[in-house]
Amino acid sequence: MPRNALVSAAAVTLLALPAPAAAKSPEAMTAQGKVAGTQEQSVAIFRGIPFAAPPLGENRWRSPQPVKPWQGVRQATAFGHDCMQTPFPGDEAPLRTTPAEDCLYLNVWKPAAAKKGAKLPVVVWIYGGAFITGGTSPAIYDGSAFARNDVVFVSLNYRLGRFGFFSHPALSAEAAKPVGNFAMEDQVAALQWVRANIANFGGDPAKVTIIGESAGGTAVINLMAMPSARGLFSGAIAMSGGGRSLLPTAPMAKGERVGVDFAAKNGIADTGPAGLAAMRALPAEAVRGTNLFADRFASPPTYVGGYVAEGSVVTAPSDTLMDAGKIAPVPVMIGMTSADGGISFAQDKDALFASFGAQGPALRQAYDPDGKAEFRDLSRALTGDQYMAEPARFVARHALAAGQSAFVYRFGYVAQAKRAEWKAGAPHATDIPYFFNTVDARYGTATTDQDRKAANLAHGYVVNFAKSANPNGKGLPAWPAYTLNGQALLQHTIDASAVSSADPFSKKLDLLEAAAAQLARP
Repeated sequence: MPRNALVSAAAVTLLALPAPAAAKSPEAMTAQGKVAGTQEQSVAIFRGIPFAAPPLGENRWRSPQPVKPWQGVRQATAFGHDCMQTPFPGDEAPLRTTPAEDCLYLNVWKPAAAKKGAKLPVVVWIYGGAFITGGTSPAIYDGSAFARNDVVFVSLNYRLGRFGFFSHPALSAEAAKPVGNFAMEDQVAALQWVRANIANFGGDPAKVTIIGESAGGTAVINLMAMPSARGLFSGAIAMSGGGRSLLPTAPMAKGERVGVDFAAKNGIADTGPAGLAAMRALPAEAVRGTNLFADRFASPPTYVGGYVAEGSVVTAPSDTLMDAGKIAPVPVMIGMTSADGGISFAQDKDALFASFGAQGPALRQAYDPDGKAEFRDLSRALTGDQYMAEPARFVARHALAAGQSAFVYRFGYVAQAKRAEWKAGAPHATDIPYFFNTVDARYGTATTDQDRKAANLAHGYVVNFAKSANPNGKGLPAWPAYTLNGQALLQHTIDASAVSSADPFSKKLDLLEAAAAQLARP
């Protein structure tokens, strides 16, 4: 038979064969209706699932409202909007959506093979960004590596800036109680969604670890002290979240005064229902503002800057509550990066040390014994320990007092492509792609095998902690639990390994602890 005839016969045979069936999208049932996601290799991903009604119109500055059930199958294949904000240039985690006020969505990554009721451990991510930026869409927040390690991963959005933290007499009157911490209420609502629905995705609602970085780490610490969050999680990981009141908790009177001044700035003087309606009618851009840092420190301020002690959601600063024994009895992993830095308004060394009162001379001797330290490096090292390391130790000790275990770390690995730029160590937030094992998403073609090794190590500790409340496991350097006598600290090193020892920074932290106690006295 001629060659062309053979080809024609083969074509006819192929046409007669049935087409392969299209791969079915993974589906899961929630309390509001069924959702369909996408499958990427061995991972099923559900993006943009609503956990609360859109906070628009009358829902602006209200507690999260229930989602209306839907009929049929809702497509959960794309991220919902990240919450309204002005993105920060050069952010370590750039957004991949257009921010909007309609943003109360979460995302789920699960092993594709996991069935309903599989009871896999769950990790819930709370992003950072000073409570004014951030979202769930950044590539480095992808949860696939967790799912590949048999962990169900959830990331949630929460309202930011004035949308998330705002008080006003009219709002208190409407709610019949003081209000102001809508961001934290969003986080609790998302955790309640997890408790109610995660079993349908193969997760165990009784085995939920919350993890957050920077403001997200601060949120984790505050959730540990919030009555409304009690029982919604069984473990906590706080990355560079401090542990003392990193963001001052404003008294309610101040929160309402700031709200009234914001309204007045926008031509709204009425403090009753008419004024509230006018505020809710303001364009989202007007509420967002252009520079919330400036608004926070303006005269008068028109942004409260974070938590308000309104009495039900946030009752007091987290450190005050922990000192009173009001801490969730859950195991804790907590730490910082090696070049973390806090906020200082000091312009020179003398002013910096003077800000620590009676401990200033001792701190000078500890941090700058020969007087040769560069002010910028000195300020970063001192405030990093002040705002991150000593408060992390504070939380670890309170976890011990609650009968739980604590594991303290300092992350010092720097991507090989960044070592010429980041000579002082690992800057704030640069540990995230290692904990998530998403270094390729962060550094692209510049990612090295050593970077991946460091990521496998850090991610392994997190996965083990989620599974067993203990980060230790096969193939990982030993990480002793923190004790008052041993004061164990695990340091992630520049060679992509980890070394544990008694905390070599403990004497400096003792001085900072004494300064914190002194400055807290009335």
